[in-house]
Amino acid sequence: MPPPIGPFAGFRPAALEFFAGLREHNDPLWFKPRKAIYDTEVLAPFRALIVALGAALEAVGIPLVGDPARGIFRLYRDVRFSANKQLYKTHAGGVLTRSGGKGDPGLLYVHVEPGESMAGVGFWHPEPALLTKLRRAILDDPDGFLDMLERLAARGYKVTTDAQLGRLPRGFEAAKDSPVADYLCWKTFIVDVPLSDAEMQSPDLIGRIIDIALATRPLLDWGWAAEADDIPPPLALRMPTRPLPKPDF
Repeated sequence: MPPPIGPFAGFRPAALEFFAGLREHNDPLWFKPRKAIYDTEVLAPFRALIVALGAALEAVGIPLVGDPARGIFRLYRDVRFSANKQLYKTHAGGVLTRSGGKGDPGLLYVHVEPGESMAGVGFWHPEPALLTKLRRAILDDPDGFLDMLERLAARGYKVTTDAQLGRLPRGFEAAKDSPVADYLCWKTFIVDVPLSDAEMQSPDLIGRIIDIALATRPLLDWGWAAEADDIPPPLALRMPTRPLPKPDF
């Protein structure tokens, strides 16, 4: 049974030092004697952060739930089908979603890594059915979509993707010469915001992440509205039957 969750006071330097060491010594001989450091300096404050963020999001009316039991990713990597055989991730990651679990679309992601920490908001590799709805939402109101992107960019939050098709998906070919053609190829719609080591070590991190969530909420609202649209697509799209990539944050 995990220990009680206390208030979040920031990650201590030992958390970042742990990951710096794990980056250099990614093997059980180094990790096992230091697992208690991970539990105390990384996992415990991360659980406190997820709970605190969940309460703060509820207070500002953003429907994202922080569940420390379900929202934090495992440190151990699945190396069965990976060319990278390192056993441990050299960072910690966790999500807040409407259900509190990892699979719910529309998320706030928090990433802890020396010099590479960040917060992300948006839709990461949504299921094919939702991805089709997101693309339809772009095509149905291209001006509204582009206006949302421009408003977010004006606030300093650029929506990006980490994967995209090389050509327009089937059923959307007619949009080839439209201003939103490239966006119809995207597989992810997310805003990434870097966070400094100093920010990660401060209790003010909660307010900083809440500010990010509030500023980028239009992206979440747009995606959730598209998800709720039950109008069938104009054409029956034959999506490839292949497994979705597992989150490996």
